[in-house]
Amino acid sequence: MTTIAFTKGHGTGNDFVLIADPDGELDLPPETVAAICDRHFGVGADGVIRAVQSRSIPDGAAALAEEPDAEWFMDYRNADGSIAEMCGNGIRVYTRFLLEEGLAELPDGSTLPIGTRGGVRDVQRSGTGFSVDLGRWALRPGEPLVSVRSLPVARPGIGITVPNPHVVIAVADEDELDSADLTVAPVLDPAPPEGANVELVLPREPLVRDGVGRIRMRVHERGSGETLSCGTGVAAAALATRHWAGRGAPSAWRVEVPGGVLGVRMFPTEDGEHVALSGPAELVFRGALEV
Repeated sequence: MTTIAFTKGHGTGNDFVLIADPDGELDLPPETVAAICDRHFGVGADGVIRAVQSRSIPDGAAALAEEPDAEWFMDYRNADGSIAEMCGNGIRVYTRFLLEEGLAELPDGSTLPIGTRGGVRDVQRSGTGFSVDLGRWALRPGEPLVSVRSLPVARPGIGITVPNPHVVIAVADEDELDSADLTVAPVLDPAPPEGANVELVLPREPLVRDGVGRIRMRVHERGSGETLSCGTGVAAAALATRHWAGRGAPSAWRVEVPGGVLGVRMFPTEDGEHVALSGPAELVFRGALEV
């Protein structure tokens, strides 16, 4: 048995177990991750984040090639042990963890590059905690039909990559959003080979107030089930709503999720439009476990 020190953290209720493994010596097979994330017999979390130096993990080579200053890599696993490209809430909590462990520094006004399987992501401090540039987003072709248990009919979704794959659908009213049964995974037709997170979105009335778009969202995450929040899903939901709203829709959004409120901002760059996510990141307790 190996004893592992861990920290529990969350971003708007999307919770993670964080483990420092700078030299990449720790073996975390999927069944171990799933056991850690089990809410009855383990620590309980939506995922596990291993803090490993980019030079100490094979996937970190691409991060260092993209940005030599990306010293740290976010090795993120879903609750079932499967690997994900990155996590928008997780990377903010990961940044808080690196800072409080004394593994990195982030002075006001500076940027901390973090390696992920979706590319290097830049994190800054913000008024609500941290802001992360999720990079370029992409509209996926087609309109898959999405069937959600307890919703009366399947409805077309819009596919968006940021860089995790998402499918976003609109619901008619508060009752539909609140009554949707996300204890089982929504069915996508056709089903993406890599799977997708599914977001249910309800525009607020009015949709725009003081130049900021406003929506509510719930999410079912592949590999984790329904979560209180999903950072890249929040960005995908805002992007989809802007797409539906058409020309004149704002580039700043306030997204309400069951775990709190997050901010989304779209902005132009030399390599295309990027989307940024901002919100809180909290560390709640430390402990040790045996694996």
